[in-house]
Amino acid sequence: MTIWQGDRVRSPEARPLQFDGIAAVPADWPRSVVTIGVFDGVHVGHRSILAQAHRHAVALGGVPVVAVTFDPHPSEVVRPGSSPRQVSTLDHRVELLGGAGADAVLVLPFTRELASLSPQDFVEQVLTGRLHAAAVVVGANFRFGHRAAGTVETLAGLGEQLGFTVEGVTLVAGTDGAATAASSSYVRQCVLEGDVVEASLVLGRPHRVEGPVVHGDHRGRDLGYPTANVAVDPGAAVPDDGVYAGWLVVDPRAAGTPQRYPAAISIGTNPTFDGTQRRVEAYALDRDDLDLYGKTVAVEFGSRLRRTLKFDSVDDLLVQMADDVEQTRRLTATPG
Repeated sequence: MTIWQGDRVRSPEARPLQFDGIAAVPADWPRSVVTIGVFDGVHVGHRSILAQAHRHAVALGGVPVVAVTFDPHPSEVVRPGSSPRQVSTLDHRVELLGGAGADAVLVLPFTRELASLSPQDFVEQVLTGRLHAAAVVVGANFRFGHRAAGTVETLAGLGEQLGFTVEGVTLVAGTDGAATAASSSYVRQCVLEGDVVEASLVLGRPHRVEGPVVHGDHRGRDLGYPTANVAVDPGAAVPDDGVYAGWLVVDPRAAGTPQRYPAAISIGTNPTFDGTQRRVEAYALDRDDLDLYGKTVAVEFGSRLRRTLKFDSVDDLLVQMADDVEQTRRLTATPG
């Protein structure tokens, strides 16, 4: 399909266009298919909505698909201090929405003024006034407008008046045996409990956290396992304390294919050394030559190996760390 960027065409492999605020949308933006949501994590349910939006766009002759999302999380404005832990950063969310089929992402700053708009005002100011919506595809439980008064039925009624169609999509269950229907809150619950396998089934990929690599105690290098100490955003959904098998991704949004290393990951306070600061540390297997300080990395979680333990001696810790590394090597090995 044609992907609009003024008078230029963006390749499907490129990052989607990002509009920060409604005023950033070009005045000559064409008719489009719009989907709306927080999209935290861009899980399999979100991707089913984007796939349906893409089908509408093709049927309309190849118009662009626009995903409208919000920052900060609406609950932080409506009920300050209640914002849930983020499954994905805003930057990663935009990237994931593009990978799921969005040609452009409109990031609306969620403010009290936006929250106070009536459903009709929101539709007229955002969907028809700027994005020129020809079709709107949302989750079946979508709510919008002041005090969440608008429903999918409300939206459909406004669409009849203003010239766009509406479809509410039932969120699909996670693949490969996930235990419940897809939702960001369920993913968040799984992550915070350390069940990263279940979270990955609903996400359709490993859960990740991101941040710059900072200096720590440098104890890992002395023990023979140099780790990247990742300064994760305090609002991120970090798994429960424990040791995990996963991957360390260096410069995840750099041009080209990022470096991705199998990694043993530790989350906790290092109780063997009477630590007090909770940290996310990742040891890239068999690599003691990586200079990562100051670089942004992503830590992806494949499976949980064990809970965090306090060992009686450093020797006991080293025996367990060697076992953790071998388990990680087996669990992250590429089949074939």
